[in-house]
Amino acid sequence: MSSFNKSTFREYIESIVVAVILALFIRTWVVQAFKIPTGSMEQNLLIGDHLLVNKFVLGPTALDSERVVLPVDSIERGDVIVFKYPEDPERDFIKRVIGLPGNIIELRDREVYVDGQVLEEPYVYHFDFGGGRIINNEFDPRNNFGPVTVPPEQYFVMGDNRENSQDSRYWGFLPASHVKGRALLIYWSYRSDAEDYRQTSLTGTVQRLASVATHFFTRTRWERLLQQIR
Repeated sequence: MSSFNKSTFREYIESIVVAVILALFIRTWVVQAFKIPTGSMEQNLLIGDHLLVNKFVLGPTALDSERVVLPVDSIERGDVIVFKYPEDPERDFIKRVIGLPGNIIELRDREVYVDGQVLEEPYVYHFDFGGGRIINNEFDPRNNFGPVTVPPEQYFVMGDNRENSQDSRYWGFLPASHVKGRALLIYWSYRSDAEDYRQTSLTGTVQRLASVATHFFTRTRWERLLQQIR
């Protein structure tokens, strides 16, 4: 009986260890959860959207044969990616890829040109400052920028909400080594009050959790669940 209990206990421990290893493997190499903290990608991605990020599909490969066997893909213009913020690698940002290595990027009166051609951007949102006015300062990088050439192994990224996004127009090109993965889908979306985001203390965290528990059904954006990110 004693040996049976020891054997059963050992099986439990081994199962837990295997589960932890698998979870760490998936978290590190395959998929990552990410929460939208700001409005820089509105109206496509809203504050409170919870995403799954595919890390495996953009993983590096050492040999061409690996790329044939593994489902690894290259970064394309229009991809929505999560990456380490170059000025603070501890923070994760999410933006859309606009310029690939070698592309010449320019903004003229808020329109994006890639290699001299206007880029069609149905996803772009421009903020209305009131009364139907959009402030158009010729020296504002939100409106006019470049031209610049994207260096090798780097990308030019921008937020969809062009008047409310800290992106390559301000901090420069994104090194390929900083890319963590491609945004895949929204697995949950929760509308929080502005006050929920201002609470940063332990008490504030408890209050946020209590708010989610209380308003889970009424504040969940059910229509956004499992929505693919494009």
